[in-house]
Amino acid sequence: MRNPFPPIKIDKKEDLNPAIQLFGRRFFAGQTVSEYLIEMLLVASSGKKIADTIIPENQIFPDHQLLCDWPEDKHLEYAPKKRLNLKLFSFLGASKLETRHPAHRQQFKHLLSNLQELIVMFESDINNKMEILRTLENLFLGFQGFGGKRTWCAQTFLPISKELISGESIWKETKVEKSIENWGKALKYFSHNQHVFLARGGELLYLQLCNVLSQNQDQITKWCIENKLEITHEEQKLPFLYQELTQSFGKIFDSCPEGFSKLANFIDITIDPKTSQKADQDTEGCLKYINCGWCSAESWRESLLFAVELIHICQAEIDPIQRLELLEIACAIQVLRSICAQSARYDDSIDLQNKYGLFSYLWAISEPEGKDISIKYISRCCVNANQRMIYKAIRHSDLDQLLKEIKEAQGPKYKNPYTGSNGADKMYGHKLFITLAKRIGLIVPKTGKGARFTINEKILRFLVLSVIRPGERITFETFKNLIFLHFGIAVDNKDLTKASLWSDHTQLTSFGSKTDEWLVNMLEASGMLLQLSDSCALVTNPFYGGN
Repeated sequence: MRNPFPPIKIDKKEDLNPAIQLFGRRFFAGQTVSEYLIEMLLVASSGKKIADTIIPENQIFPDHQLLCDWPEDKHLEYAPKKRLNLKLFSFLGASKLETRHPAHRQQFKHLLSNLQELIVMFESDINNKMEILRTLENLFLGFQGFGGKRTWCAQTFLPISKELISGESIWKETKVEKSIENWGKALKYFSHNQHVFLARGGELLYLQLCNVLSQNQDQITKWCIENKLEITHEEQKLPFLYQELTQSFGKIFDSCPEGFSKLANFIDITIDPKTSQKADQDTEGCLKYINCGWCSAESWRESLLFAVELIHICQAEIDPIQRLELLEIACAIQVLRSICAQSARYDDSIDLQNKYGLFSYLWAISEPEGKDISIKYISRCCVNANQRMIYKAIRHSDLDQLLKEIKEAQGPKYKNPYTGSNGADKMYGHKLFITLAKRIGLIVPKTGKGARFTINEKILRFLVLSVIRPGERITFETFKNLIFLHFGIAVDNKDLTKASLWSDHTQLTSFGSKTDEWLVNMLEASGMLLQLSDSCALVTNPFYGGN
């Protein structure tokens, strides 16, 4: 197994997959873009513990000393709140009729009845209490995130407030007794630790941030200097990163007015505290903790960039919903970058000493319309080259021992771990890379042949806000160099030539001087480019809240 962070032992049930062995537990094709962000924020906002050390829920990360001296073979554990009452109140009315179990309807009526009785406390000249309840229900339904076609309890809120972030809950419909109409008895038929939708990808991203915060300061400084990264001296310092990441997560959690958060807690806990107690605590009144997975210890390099990018996005003074959209893109791009960077380390055909990019992989970007045939061709070659790289990496010779363990564990029922509907290739490997990239618009078309890299307006805004600090300006050439370093994104003649050679599919080495003109036009249309002259343009991050 790769060196894991935190230093835990292999799990014979969850880690017997070559892609999990390489990338960590786990990046999974079934997890949506939104749910990567939601799960990362869920871990950050929950109470946590490492061995006997309790980390309160208002503390985003473990203490720095604990990160550096992580106890051997001890998981990070976290205790997510389930928020069943709030989900029931918000989503039951919009759910499919066949998913509304009698016990669910009974509890819904109970919540409405209790709320009706309490409305009189702040009722003025409004007499229709049911109208007030419908307004409240629609208010919270308006913050519905992902999973609208699922059972109400498996849906998510937009993580616009800490009080809307909840753990995964699955209603075990096939096991429940149909005669049960009592909500208290029905609670045991909810499962909260299956990782069906919140499939550990967000846990992995959170652990990557912990990983970089646990590194040696000299090692980080040396790496930044050697690779000429445009990261300020302050941003390279671990105490600064720790403090700024903590503030950044806090800014996300505090996006809503305090009154809204109190209202959410009131509906979820105050009017029926027994439900949250039974869902969140065991019979002895202790929090129910879930074990986090692990990430590759080698991922600290790409995780450092991820940390800086998150800080820049959260420092920008933008609409909270727009910030969430950018953070979703940031999480998805980090998953793609992590997969490619780790694959490059374990694809023996790639010469890391003669790397073409910071992480020895490249994404050649073609303009959205795809008018330039040669660049479109190189972009398609790059897509294929990235897929081959991932395919070969998860078949590295170091994983031979793992295959033997899989055979021994499965015995006569042995199945090839790479193939099949839940195999490493389709759900964890190169097809995960393609699927996730298509979801955010980094690869088009969504269906059919000719997959190529491109960027849309959301990705462009993410690129600007993630590599440029709010209120600052950099030259267009510097901007292209930054997105090349951070993400392996090639857009001009120089970098496209590197991508052509890296993909090893063509002898094209020159694409003309106007290969990036489309990018200039997109930046200008978005209001993030200042054209000083024909030969000089500045890319700006205008979302600065200072005076």
